[in-house]
Amino acid sequence: MPVVDVVNLEGKKVGQVELADAVFSAKINQHLLHEASRWYLAGLRRGTHKVKEKSEVSGAGRKLWKQKGTGRARVGSIRSPLWRHGGTVHGPRPRSYSYAMPKKMLLGALRSALSAKLADEKLTIVDGWQLDSHKTQALLATLGKLSFRKSALLVSYGENRNLELASRNLEGVKLSAPNALQPYEVLKHDRLLLSKDAAARLVRTLDPEKMPIAVPDVETIAAAAPVKKETAAAKKPAAKKAAKPAAKKKTGKG
Repeated sequence: MPVVDVVNLEGKKVGQVELADAVFSAKINQHLLHEASRWYLAGLRRGTHKVKEKSEVSGAGRKLWKQKGTGRARVGSIRSPLWRHGGTVHGPRPRSYSYAMPKKMLLGALRSALSAKLADEKLTIVDGWQLDSHKTQALLATLGKLSFRKSALLVSYGENRNLELASRNLEGVKLSAPNALQPYEVLKHDRLLLSKDAAARLVRTLDPEKMPIAVPDVETIAAAAPVKKETAAAKKPAAKKAAKPAAKKKTGKG
């Protein structure tokens, strides 16, 4: 297992942590990284492109001149695609470029991206993101102590309002949660800064060799016997027996 130093926000070493080989030392699959990047970028496209067709451009619908006898080419509308200011044929329409990607491929690409960052020595484990202020300058000074140069991807587990406010105005800095981490974002940024809790969360989520949780055995309960419904014929004799004593009492009083 790779052993990585854990540093505080001052850049000083405060401990070490062991990372899973299956997550941070996996074989780097270039094909998976390419497919995951294409899938992520396709989902970001707005798809709002639009051109006007023949029925949408301005212009009357009348026939410009008669069909025969003028010596000119026949024409039926001023909005024809052959004419200037006419409609566009087979132009782009609003659509969604997103498509489904198998979850196993996405998780494999994320393992490759994390392993590539660790192999390039551009991964840093931070003890925690306990910021005293939400000011951007304070975070910028902290990132300078953590070898921040061009860009950085901050990964924090749990809600951290100060970190969210301080990082949103920094160019080249992005904050992400472990469950929303994308391989493209990991490769795009120069450095990857993980909190200790976020690293443990990623190991728990991405490790394919983890043992499944054993479900306790539940004893089966025998089904109850079906209740027999009394028929109308069986109810009639019982009703007659209940009526006879009442009749005797009535006669005895008279």
